[in-house]
Order: sequence, then C-alpha cells, then structure tokens
Amino acid sequence: MRCDHCQNDAVTFIRYNGSHLCSGHFMSYVERRVKRELRKQVDLSRGSRIAVAVSGGKDSMVTLDLIRRTFGKRRDAEIHCISIDEGIDGYRRPSLDIVQRYCQEHSLPYHERSFAKEFGKGMDDIAPLSGSSSPCTYCGVLRRKCLNSLARELECGHLATGLNLDDTAQSLMMNFARGDVERMARMGPHVKVQPGLIPRIQPLRVIPEKESYLYAMCAGLEFHDGECPYADAALRNQYRSIIDELEKRSPGSKFSILSSYEQLAPMLRDRMPQTDLRECSCGEPTLSTRCKACQLLSGLQ
Repeated sequence: MRCDHCQNDAVTFIRYNGSHLCSGHFMSYVERRVKRELRKQVDLSRGSRIAVAVSGGKDSMVTLDLIRRTFGKRRDAEIHCISIDEGIDGYRRPSLDIVQRYCQEHSLPYHERSFAKEFGKGMDDIAPLSGSSSPCTYCGVLRRKCLNSLARELECGHLATGLNLDDTAQSLMMNFARGDVERMARMGPHVKVQPGLIPRIQPLRVIPEKESYLYAMCAGLEFHDGECPYADAALRNQYRSIIDELEKRSPGSKFSILSSYEQLAPMLRDRMPQTDLRECSCGEPTLSTRCKACQLLSGLQ
C-alpha cells in the first residue's frame, strides 16, 4: 500500500480517518498535533523551565524528544528531565539507563529520585504490604509526590508527562464509573496554578498509544519495552479492554471520549472550583490535613 501523499510505502493505516501514511508523513502527522497541544498548554510566563517526567518507556521518550525538538533551541525555555526509581528489581534500572543515555547525547539536565531514599522502601518492599489496595495505588501516589516535589525544587513552570490518548480515555471512564466528578474537574492539563503544585501538561493526550509506539520506532528512539511485574493488579486494565473493544467496533471512540470531556470540562470547573490547598507536614500541597502519600505510608507502618 502506498502513502496517500507520496509514492513511498505506507507504514500505517489510520483507521479513524482512513489515511495511509509513509514513515515521514506519519511522523509529521504526529508532530503537528503534539505541537498544537504544546502551544495550547505551555505558558512560558509561568516559568522558563519545563520538567519532563521520563520513565524510559515509549510515551515518555517520545514526549521528551518532541519537547526537546520544539523548545530545545529557544533561549526563553529550559528543559529538565526528571526520573523516578520506584525500586522494582530488574525493571526500572534498565529503563532509567536509557533515559540517562538520551540526556547525555542531547546535553539535557537529568535529575533522579528514588522511593528508597525518599520513603525508606521501594515498591518491592511496599507491594507485599499493600493489602487490599493495588500496588499501583501506592506507586502512582508516591511517584506523583516525587515528581511534583522535584519539579518544584527545580523551580519549573510546567511538568510534562507522557499520558497518551488511551491513558486519558481510560482515566475519564474510570472517574465517570466511580462517580468521581470532582476528580474529573481537576484532571490535567491544568489551567489554574495552585501554590506548591506544578501544573501538568500532556503533549500526547491526542496521540493514540499505537501511534506513540510507531513514532518511537520511526524516529529511531531507544525505549524500554518491558512490563511492570505489578501491572496485572491494576484496575485500569479492565477499562483498557472495554475502550479497546469500543475502538475496534467504532474507530475514533477514544477521540470522542476526550472530545466529550473537553466540552464538559469548563462547566465542571465552574461547578466545582478548586479549593485553596493546605500544606502537608511533608511540604506537599493537600486538600486535607495530610497528603495522600503520607496517609498511605503511615498505613504501611
């Protein structure tokens, strides 16, 4: 099959719009949409430093690479790569080695935090103690705490994550099924700056996971393709299966979920405005007297 725009062989068929694209035109197709999101989400008046949360997986490596290509040569922007070592033996260290190699090759500042140093325990220690909660609950909360505190210490104006369209659609469906409308109203990309909380940006929120994977391959990016040993316990897996089946039957369903949310988001924010955050004893912003990370850690003890 030939590309719709040239005579080169197509590398993919985009089912939701019927396009056949070669490697070059596919990469341009992804880059245009990501740059459009960056223009909408990034406000350098908040601060010139952009922190990029990078695990070494395909999505975060694509995010880092595209942000570097977009802002790397601008004098009014700085890019800092931040990574978290959750303490998962045989899984995380190889992926962080990939991130470090990328940063060395492109002269990007690299910063790393570990659960072991921050909390005295890694995920391999926490998982057996998690009880009825999924290990992913602990990992997600503690990772977010580390990312936010490190980005704040670096005085960054934005914190970019590698959440793709699939991740976003799954989160929306999970919150909707739980009836957690307030959390939906607080989802990123953040439009309001809260003291102590670095605003999240999500450049890949309109890029399906398959396209992120293919882009990484076409761009020749090194990335870690291993699966976390605790991933099977995640509730998200059920929603992934449901949404993938919807997409299979009706191409474009993931975009429709995101589009519906974007139309509702302004009303949700007006109905449920963000309250002023308190400061936890650990220094992190929180809605209650203690942040979620401290609550989970005290439960382990």
